[in-house]
Amino acid sequence: MLTTTELQCPVSMMVSPSLEDHLELSRLLTAAVLNPSFCHLLLVDPQQAIKNGYQGETFLLSDAARYLLSLIRADSLVELAQQITQAFGMGLHKQSSSFSQTPVFIGC
Repeated sequence: MLTTTELQCPVSMMVSPSLEDHLELSRLLTAAVLNPSFCHLLLVDPQQAIKNGYQGETFLLSDAARYLLSLIRADSLVELAQQITQAFGMGLHKQSSSFSQTPVFIGC
């Protein structure tokens, strides 16, 4: 017979961003590519860059996405994009250019 303690297993789950967050992150990075001033602000103060928006456009990111972006420290746009990919658990499909939406389970 199994006891409750035998069934316990610590699991960490990394979930890809929602479709909405994915699209907003794409828009955010696109704005950074197009405008060096916005890119600089995004690198030094991502929360302010998101709050300010870009040319009248706002970025509608979830609180979780905003929080993760606030934790990222990058010196270049390439580094920022790499860290976004890692922080959000996004992986590229080999056969397409879209991001994976499949959760990755880490644990037992």
